[in-house]
Amino acid sequence: MKTWQKILLMIAVTAAIGGVYLFSVWRHRQQPWTAKNTDPEQSLTPDDVAIVRVKWMTTFDDTLTLVGTNVWMKKGYVMPYYPFVGGRVEFAKSPGLIPPAQRLDVKKIVKAVAPASVDDGVSHGSRQVFAVFALPGSFALYATAIGAIQGSQEAYFCDNLFYYDDPHIIYDFWPPGVWKTIDAHQVQPGMSELETQMSLGQMTETNGGTKGNRDVTYDVNGKKWTVRFVQNRATAIKSQ
Repeated sequence: MKTWQKILLMIAVTAAIGGVYLFSVWRHRQQPWTAKNTDPEQSLTPDDVAIVRVKWMTTFDDTLTLVGTNVWMKKGYVMPYYPFVGGRVEFAKSPGLIPPAQRLDVKKIVKAVAPASVDDGVSHGSRQVFAVFALPGSFALYATAIGAIQGSQEAYFCDNLFYYDDPHIIYDFWPPGVWKTIDAHQVQPGMSELETQMSLGQMTETNGGTKGNRDVTYDVNGKKWTVRFVQNRATAIKSQ
């Protein structure tokens, strides 16, 4: 066989293979598409797909967009708050820690220098940034740290600290009985980890395991709760 004939044969074989491939792709695309989830661990729950907004704040001016809005605390029983009187944060008179899902009516954003003795979970920097807020039905003002400034560097934690929409609406598919328990900051059998966190705040320790299948301890303003979760449902509850 001559060289030119060999070349034509190779071209013909390549074209044939390509044609078979393209035909198989075309046939495949004519079939109805069905998503298959072969990994049960990847199944999404309504909690997973609930829309929780973030704002990605990086500057002091960004935080000013909170003024005049309502936010709800994510990190329950973690963040201390202080009276805000006469334009000053009274660090020595903290009433305690902000409960989870507590609504805060933001009135202003201010900068202040926190004493070295204050531990509010936020780096002091040269100045801290505070959200000044009122509680529903009250005219008294309070302040809680949301960020810090050091020279030209700024850091803000609003997305970690706050829901920007009422969690009762975000998770409106939770049963009314569960929400009643959450609003009372209690826990009942059958609640999920997220529902329990919304009620009792951030966990303080676990016995290992995976989320939804472990023992979790919560510190609710000095009162300890240990909740055992099996398949993401509370099965045993112990208070100390």
